[in-house]
Order: sequence, then C-alpha cells, then structure tokens
Amino acid sequence: MNIKVNDNVLVLTGKYKGKQGKVLATYPKAGKVIVEGVNLVHKHEKARRANETSKIVTEEAPIDVSNVELVCDKCGKATRIAHSEKDGKNIRVCKKCGASLDKAFVKKSKKSAEEVKEEAPKKRTRKRSAKSAEAETAPESENKD
Repeated sequence: MNIKVNDNVLVLTGKYKGKQGKVLATYPKAGKVIVEGVNLVHKHEKARRANETSKIVTEEAPIDVSNVELVCDKCGKATRIAHSEKDGKNIRVCKKCGASLDKAFVKKSKKSAEEVKEEAPKKRTRKRSAKSAEAETAPESENKD
C-alpha cells in the first residue's frame, strides 16, 4: 500500500468524490484508510455510568485505498506513485513533477553535509563557576557606591 499516515489524498469515487483530506489511519491488511472529513458515520453511544448521557457521535469510517489518490505537495495535483532509489533507500516520487513524497526524506535532503559539519557542540559551562564570578563582581560594585 502506497498511502501512509499524514498524507494528503483526494477521494476519487463515492459520495465524497473530489474532497481532499489528511490520512488519519491505515489498515494495510484490509486495504483501507481513514481520511479526515470523509465517509462520516453516526454511532450511538449508550451511557455506561449513571452520570453520563447517551449521545450520537459522528466519526470517520474506513474507505478503500483504491478510491483515493495521493496529492503531491509540490505541484498540488493528484498523482500515482512511482518509486525511486536514493541513498540506498526506496522512496515515493510524484509521477507528474518528480518531487519526493516522503516527508522524512525531504527534510534530510534539505540539510546539506556542509551545514552538519559547521554545527559544533555547545560549550558547557558550570553553573557554580558562573554564580561565583557574578558574586565576586556584585560586592565590589556595592562597595563603590
């Protein structure tokens, strides 16, 4: 299954055709996904305790993965998914514009190797030494006044 959680998808068929939403959950064995704001159903919840009230809850139900298509972040179009290998990893790629669809890979590729080398570890200062230096300078300034 090529759709993952937090992907933006377009619904292709059914009552919610043309609606876009974020994937909240995936069920690969069943071939279904839950999309935010799509395939809303009403469930009746019975009160389980004396102080609770019964209510009707609206929630999203699973939709078949074949009825949704991934929307590319870069070009904004619904697209099929191609696979490409970069840095020894198989990543998802937009067939229309060629942009990477894996958000984790996009974040890593933005940071170049030079930027990583420039980042030096911060110097650790001891709190006691900083306090003692401040304490030594403070009494001197009070004596001068």
